[in-house]
Amino acid sequence: MNSVAKSLLKSVRDGRAAWLRSSSVLSGKQRFRRLVLGIETSCDDTGAAVVDDAGSVLGEALHCQKEVHVQAGGIIPVVAQQLHRENIERVITEALGVSGVSVPELAAIATTVKPGLALSLEVGLQYSLNLVNKYQKPFIPIHHMEAHALTVRLTHHVEFPFLVLLLSGGHCILAVAQGVSDFLLLGQSIDIAPGDMLDKVARRLSLRKHPECHGMAGGKAIEHLAQTGNQQQHKFRPPLQHYRNCDFSFSGLQSLVNKAIIQKEKEEGIQEGEILSCVKDIAAAVQHAVAVHIIQRTYRAMLFCIKNSILSSNNATLVVSGGVASNQYIRKGLQTLADTNDFAFLCPPPRLCTDNGVMIACD
Repeated sequence: MNSVAKSLLKSVRDGRAAWLRSSSVLSGKQRFRRLVLGIETSCDDTGAAVVDDAGSVLGEALHCQKEVHVQAGGIIPVVAQQLHRENIERVITEALGVSGVSVPELAAIATTVKPGLALSLEVGLQYSLNLVNKYQKPFIPIHHMEAHALTVRLTHHVEFPFLVLLLSGGHCILAVAQGVSDFLLLGQSIDIAPGDMLDKVARRLSLRKHPECHGMAGGKAIEHLAQTGNQQQHKFRPPLQHYRNCDFSFSGLQSLVNKAIIQKEKEEGIQEGEILSCVKDIAAAVQHAVAVHIIQRTYRAMLFCIKNSILSSNNATLVVSGGVASNQYIRKGLQTLADTNDFAFLCPPPRLCTDNGVMIACD
């Protein structure tokens, strides 16, 4: 990050405070509608959206880099950065154009500042700070995972506190949302995230070569093949069975899967890079093991929250968000868990589970 970005970031808190103060300004009896531009570049999606203070989305745009990274077998940070640079101006211009709003009309500019790929974050941050400096607008720094956690409030009425499970390619977090920017962390992945693990397994299975998986990201390819696979053909023990906490671990599970793949390759007499005949069964077993692990840890969090009166047993809610929350098998398992334990289950629609500018503008 250059010196200009660093110096501007020093005023971030003052900018956010100014925005919060100005949001209550009244004109007679009519409050002005305040418009926020949200910018998201934390990983491989360039997103922008204009949202008003009532939560109405006036315009949004998104550029997805998926096809490029699928061909490369994974996200390459320098490539992601370059693609953000090439598309950010067009995406923001499109979002503003659809909304019918110009930059001078904005009340503030909100941008993801963490966590994420440093090179990707830098593109969005630098572009935002240039706009902030040029048009003298308040700057609102947004925590990417907090934005995911609160996205559900765009589509559902949900009262604080609630239990939130964030599942993505970079994170796996269980927390209690007690208010805006007020979270009680209960558990997180101690190594890699579920989305990252599924992508790595898909890459090891060479699923981009599979005729049914053309153009699919790794996790999506696993989900697709699992639909017609037999999970009973392979048994992968969920991790952390003897740990009495709410943390997650996926690297050990990935190692078990890799060993099983190597064994099957030997049995079938094929080399790494070729497609196993049992690939659908492995996909189904892997997806099932990931789902069971996530559900078990979430259940522990539910019990902890009720036992310690953090959540009310009569009005408890589980919110699930993040890219992996789009996996229908995992989502249905969590829905069943919530129903069995008398928790309301809420999940944003798939398009809002993945990275987007709307969640940044609304946080």
